Amino acid sequence: MDVRNRFVASLAAISLLYAGSAWAGAITGSAHDFSGSNWSGGKICVACHAPHKSDTTVSDAPLWNHTHSSATYTLYSSATLKATISQPGGNSKLCLSCHDGTIAVDSFGGATGTTMVTSGNLGTDLKKSHPIGFTYDTALVTANGSLHDPETKTVTIGSGTQTRSGTLKSVLLYNGKMECGSCHDVHNTFTVGATGSGLVKLDQAGSKICLTCHDK
Repeated sequence: MDVRNRFVASLAAISLLYAGSAWAGAITGSAHDFSGSNWSGGKICVACHAPHKSDTTVSDAPLWNHTHSSATYTLYSSATLKATISQPGGNSKLCLSCHDGTIAVDSFGGATGTTMVTSGNLGTDLKKSHPIGFTYDTALVTANGSLHDPETKTVTIGSGTQTRSGTLKSVLLYNGKMECGSCHDVHNTFTVGATGSGLVKLDQAGSKICLTCHDK
């Protein structure tokens, strides 16, 4: 490849990089922008991710940098519940490494921090929160009788120019399971509402976020 062609290829790569960045959403200024915290060194992402020496045991997140929670959770239960609830895993466990209140937000990179999460501290008793960690499939829909089928019901998450559409299974579920990330977008990419509104993927007005799955 001659110099001119290498230059053109470089410009194309840079253009793609910036296009990807523009599409990737606005974590800057969101609830997960930690750059203003005195423990972050002015960085946004460092509490969760590291470019080098990351935790390779975490398969559900790239380049993981935060300390894991070893908590055992008290799970949601109900007399009408048809789903089988298990201990949170994958996506939800990463969220709970800060939001169960047992690990400091600034416990990352091998350091033990002291700054505990205040907003959104769920604790280890999840009985008062929407159940997570259960398989949401056609069999559950049949048993429950008041859920939309995730294989066929479609949904659009996000707002403005940043939306994503597909079936409930493809857009909201993780390995076929309902997890924290089914309703919340940690990176504020496909969200609705103002900053501080919980990084939710669907509008809460008129209970749309509930009625997306619940057939009422």
